[in-house]
Formats: sequence, structure tokens, C-alpha cells
Amino acid sequence: MGLRRSRNLCGRYFGPGQWFLPMRRPLSQWVKHSVILVWVCLASSVSPAEAEEKFALDGVFRQGGLLRGQAPAGSEVSVDGHSVRVSPTGIFLIGFDRDAPPTAELTISYPDGFQEQRTLAIQQRQYDIQRVDGLPPKKVTPSAEHLARIKRERELVKAARSRDDPRLDFAAGFRWPLVGRISGVYGSQRILNGEPRQPHFGVDVAAPIGTRVVAPAGGVVTLVHPDMYFSGGTLIIDHGHGLSSAFLHLHRILVTEGQRVERGQEIAEVGATGRATGPHLDWRINLFKTRIDPQLAVGPMP
Repeated sequence: MGLRRSRNLCGRYFGPGQWFLPMRRPLSQWVKHSVILVWVCLASSVSPAEAEEKFALDGVFRQGGLLRGQAPAGSEVSVDGHSVRVSPTGIFLIGFDRDAPPTAELTISYPDGFQEQRTLAIQQRQYDIQRVDGLPPKKVTPSAEHLARIKRERELVKAARSRDDPRLDFAAGFRWPLVGRISGVYGSQRILNGEPRQPHFGVDVAAPIGTRVVAPAGGVVTLVHPDMYFSGGTLIIDHGHGLSSAFLHLHRILVTEGQRVERGQEIAEVGATGRATGPHLDWRINLFKTRIDPQLAVGPMP
């Protein structure tokens, strides 16, 4: 890791679900938890005020993982040359896509003009790939009419996920939107009649039609659609800094676009709409265009 400043590194480690609360942990627990907090300590030749300066990263360093960062107020942050929103108090988010490469370059520019660079190691994953052959063509390739509809609906979703608000609703953490059997996982993919389909970017929770779904975190409703071609009843909630949740195949949506919702508030009912083989909730998380694995953000099912 290249530093442009004379610094020593002091490690502090956190358990799952803890955000920037210092505690001592043995090395064995650091290996057990895929969560790392990095404190940057200046060399003894600098002033006491400078020695307190630090940045931190908390989260899962894997494909599909989400990191929350904390830097000194007024810092600027970029990842692989792309600028990242930083709150007035120095909070920022970093996400790793399903097929993220093994490393990412993090750059932090401090208010005093100095820069620090880190190479972040991203754990690679193996995904479940299923091959299904012999399907009728109409089951694999939508008609021209349906393709036009799909394109329009994708534009609506793209606009909802492009919102970049300074709100920090995500800072309170995530909870499961409902409790049930996990029937589908992030990253899996089907190859139909030799043609790779889009990977599954969410987590599926099986539940009866009408089961209530709650908001996993606070936010603002940015999209309500009663019946999309693939996802059926679709709801998107923005949690701030470009982080959003999508809820698919819904039977009924209980909120409206522009409405403010709180963590744990009932927002919809489980359904089997769109291209669904049975009643379930498909929950997805995006950091703008980056697809996040909800299970890595929320932890084990209770």
C-alpha cells in the first residue's frame, strides 16, 4: 500500500453489525470476521492534533460487499478514479459489484492537502450456474412488443437508482424486510438454450402471498410500479448517497412515490407477480449501478 505521508498503521477490529465503535479483539477474531477497520496514525514527528487524524472502513471486502467509510470532515474520496460522495461529517460508501476485480484503488485527499492511497483486496466468489436446454423459444426471448416494454421499464428503474441525496438513512443499518426461507441467492445465473441470462442480483425470501414487507432502512420512495414485465409489482426506496433497495414481485404496495418511510415500517405485501414461479420477495440493493448482495449488508436471517 503506497502512502504519500509518513504514517504508522494501528489496527482495530469490529464484529458484525458494529459501526466505528473502538474495541480490542484478538487476531483469531479478526480472521473469523470479514470486517476490517483501518486507523491511520501519523508518525511521532507530527503534532498531537495531526496524530488524531484517521480514516476507517467497515464492511465486507468481497464481491457484492458494501463498505462504510469514515474520514476527517472535508476530505475527498475516490475509488478507481471515480469520485465518491462524502458527507459533511466524513461518511462515505464503497460497493463491490458481482464481478468486481480482485483489487480497487482508494484515494483520500485530506483537508490539509495531503493524499493517501490504498489498494483494497476484494475476495472473489463462486456462483451457482444452472444450464437449462430444450425450452420453447418464446420462453427465452421476449417478443418485439415486450422488448419495447422492458426497455421503458428499465429506464424508470435507472432513473430511480440514479438519485444522489445527502441523506444518511443507511447509517442506522439494515434489517431483514421479512423473515422466511431463503429460496434464491445473489449472483446465481441460468443459461437457457445456451444463452446466458442476467445474473440474479438479489436475495429471494419465500413467503405466502399477502405477507407484510417492512422497510429494511429509512428512506424516500422513488419508484412504485404495479406490474413490470419481469419484476411485477416493483418498489424502490432510496436510503441516501445513492444506496437504494428494490422489492420485486409484490402483490400490493402500501406506500406512494415521494413518501418518507422509516426502518421497520410496513411498505408492501409479498406476491408472485411478473416472472415469478411462486410467491416470494426478491430484495435487491444498489449503490447507483453497483449491485450489492443484501445478505452481506444485513447479516444472517434471524
